[in-house]
Order: sequence, then C-alpha cells, then structure tokens
Amino acid sequence: MSKKIIAIVPAAGVGQRAQRDPADQPKQYRLLQGKPMLRWAVEALLADSRVDQVRVAVSAADPHAHVALHGLDRTVCRPCGGPSRAHTVLAALEDADLSHGDWVLVHDAARPGLPKAALSRLIDVCLAEGQGALLAQPVPDTVKRAGAQPAPDSCVLTGAAPAVQPAVAVVAQTVSRDGLWLAQTPQMFQADLLLRALRAALQSNKEITDEASAVELLGVAPRLVAGSVRNFKVTWPEDFELMEKWL
Repeated sequence: MSKKIIAIVPAAGVGQRAQRDPADQPKQYRLLQGKPMLRWAVEALLADSRVDQVRVAVSAADPHAHVALHGLDRTVCRPCGGPSRAHTVLAALEDADLSHGDWVLVHDAARPGLPKAALSRLIDVCLAEGQGALLAQPVPDTVKRAGAQPAPDSCVLTGAAPAVQPAVAVVAQTVSRDGLWLAQTPQMFQADLLLRALRAALQSNKEITDEASAVELLGVAPRLVAGSVRNFKVTWPEDFELMEKWL
C-alpha cells in the first residue's frame, strides 16, 4: 500500500515584520497579483500530483482562511493553530492522524514563489532515499555577525527578530560561509518521525526554528536539496513588491 504525502501549511501567525501598520491584516492574506499569498503557497504545493492533501492550520478565530482558499482541490483548513510555529505544526500533525510511514511536507505560507521543479526534486530525493530533507540554498554572500553595541539610534540584529528591519549594526565577526546553507521550505519528513521530534523538542523547551532543527535534536541528519531563489520568504514590507515581480 502506497504511503500518503500530506502537506501542512502553518498559517496561524500575523507576520509582524511584514506589517507597515499594526492594523494590517496578517501577511498571509495580503494580495499578490490579486490573490492572497496563502493561496499562492497552497497552489504551489498542489502543482505536484503526488501531494495527496494540503492541510492549512490557522487560529481558531481566523476569519480569512476559508475565503482565501475557496474552491481549491485537495485542500482543507483546520483551526488548530498554536502559540508558535512548532505548536501549530504539531497540532496539525495530530489533527491529521496519519499512518506509520506517511510523509509530511511543511511549507511556509510566506513562500508563494515555490517552483514546481524544486518541490518535485525534494519529493524525489525523500522517496528515493527514504530520508527526510529540506529545500535550501548555499549562502552566496559574506556573512557578518553583529555585535552587542549598536550605533546611536539604531537597531541591532539579535537572537530575537526585530519588529522592523535593522538599519545599522556593528560588525563583531566575519563568519565563514563554507558549508553554510539558507534553509527554505518545504521540509519533508516521515510523519511519525516529525511527530516524535516536535513533541520531544517542545517538552524539553528546546529552541527550534524549523522542522529540520527539531529532527536534528534526535540525532537525524536531514538531506539538503537545492531550492530556488524564487522560493524566498516574504518577511519585510518591501518583499511584497519583489515577490509580485517573480509571480
């Protein structure tokens, strides 16, 4: 019996960094070429017929999702969003009640530019090798680590994401980019492995920023599969204009 491939799109957040005004609607519902960004992201997943279903996880009070996703085939919207990405993905996994050996693709609602070829590459690698993987790209630029002391009236990048893009920071160190990759989504793992990894990470209060980081805590090394520059994450307000050009 063939195993299913289920996609999960966590969409319970508001995307604070992408908002110019606190009254703006959550970024996943901002229009790109006349369609909500979330719809673009879901349609990108549906482009590969091997994806049996896309499950969009939203907050219980979300008033926008059903309208944004109306009419999409193989797509369901589930009000199981949690306080963080990890909680939302875990709740969506538990809600899906998948069988042993089924696969899960987790994709950002803010990556509407996912090319079909990149998605297909990821699925091909996972199915052929029986191992989890994620789309990623080698770091092309020189990497600088910011120091603790900012220039006057400026914002410095720290571990916590700032509400606005920092304008000025102080270089503390140049970091070698050898072997560094920028993680993208989708990230694809067998459902039971990802379920176990997320539960363990949350129970132990480990800091995880994506699904791969949770799996890595179990001692598993996911594969890195070449992504695409088009698959960048819409993060800052100016990213919307750039993404519209790609779409």
